[in-house]
Amino acid sequence: MRTVALVAFITMLLCSISFSEDLPAGDRALGTREYDQYERPTVCRSCHADFYQQWTQAMMSQAYTHHWDEIEYFELAVPHAEKDEMVAGVKAGCNGCHAPLAFMAGDVPPPRPEENSRANESVSCDVCHTIIGFEGETPHNYNYISSPGRMKYGPKPGLESPHHETEQLDFIKQSEFCGTCHNEMSPYGVWVKSTQLEWKDGPYSKEGVRCHDCHMPVAWAKNAKMAEENWIAQHLFHGAHDPGKLAGAVELRMHPEEREVELDGIVAIKVQLYNAKAGHKIPTGSVEDRIVWLHVTATDSDGNTYHIPVDKKGFDGEEYTVASDVLAYQDMGLPLDINNFRGIQRDGVPLGDRIFRMPYFDPQGRMTIMQWNTKELGVDYRIGPRETKIETFTWELPEDIAVGKIMFEATLNCRKLVKSVADFLEVPEDESEIMLINKTTTWIEVYD
Repeated sequence: MRTVALVAFITMLLCSISFSEDLPAGDRALGTREYDQYERPTVCRSCHADFYQQWTQAMMSQAYTHHWDEIEYFELAVPHAEKDEMVAGVKAGCNGCHAPLAFMAGDVPPPRPEENSRANESVSCDVCHTIIGFEGETPHNYNYISSPGRMKYGPKPGLESPHHETEQLDFIKQSEFCGTCHNEMSPYGVWVKSTQLEWKDGPYSKEGVRCHDCHMPVAWAKNAKMAEENWIAQHLFHGAHDPGKLAGAVELRMHPEEREVELDGIVAIKVQLYNAKAGHKIPTGSVEDRIVWLHVTATDSDGNTYHIPVDKKGFDGEEYTVASDVLAYQDMGLPLDINNFRGIQRDGVPLGDRIFRMPYFDPQGRMTIMQWNTKELGVDYRIGPRETKIETFTWELPEDIAVGKIMFEATLNCRKLVKSVADFLEVPEDESEIMLINKTTTWIEVYD
């Protein structure tokens, strides 16, 4: 295994260095290309119909047009960049991953999505299949090296196309390829996205399981209309926006310490959460946006339902992992031109629920939703790959509890965007709808 890892590392270095020539990457690539150097996705569709249709349903095709990304960029990032020199680079830089063609063409800010410019192609076929490596030691902040032209790079050797030339490139099969956009450092030098780095530090990288194996699973199919069937990586790119991908990502089990409890007794429920599927932490990526929380209820034999808050463990920063009614996100006041902005409700989930998150803090030490304004990170209370967390819920039985069986239910929920933020910025409701990751139940008997 060590030999395999060494070979992969050497190959990665070759991909990131020997192919680079003098091609610009990262911020140096701004304005160095033209739109017409890149094929439109509809051109690719004529031969790669399946891949095109998969791509249109994936977030890759919506990285620029997606409603929350549009609001975040135009209402928060751009005006903030124009008022704060420290974050001025995000006005162009956000597009390095969300609208790469616009970034490389120097078309920033790009036209709004409703204007239907080529920025709307987001992360298109030709963006990925003309990347030949990355610049530097760590893939991050769009430091990919783009070499547009008739040559398209892919994972298989010996392929022929009637429209373009093809060449096998090992780099496109490596997780570092994904890291060029799925790792991000803020202007303050803080890792605000680190999905590929989390994978690298976790167990799956050591076993040779790549990002592609989960997000581009192989199937017996054709990669083009004229091709023979083979084992082909599907272009699904399903992740946190896909309910099917979220479902079961964390396994839940729960049990009481005692099955039978007296009417005036105390119940202790243990919930175990196991990250069974993801090669990175849950949640990952835009951790400042996403919120994952554990909600536990009890229902007695008369049908009365009670909410049970989580027991606190006492670790530093725990206050950010237990839902409360405090205010946060005050730094939005600057881009929104709101003087002395008091902030909005931080969590938007039932008070006392356990939240699995890592808070981001702005230069004034306030929790922020604007990742580019992150100067410091708080406690990392997310669930790592193959990690199990145990949460305890101690509940003193209320006086009106009914004798008989009490059913307990634990649900692990996710929102792609904190609801209070979505409501305040008028983001469409589907971005803050509750997505169920998993649920489980247990019971006790109450006797008089």
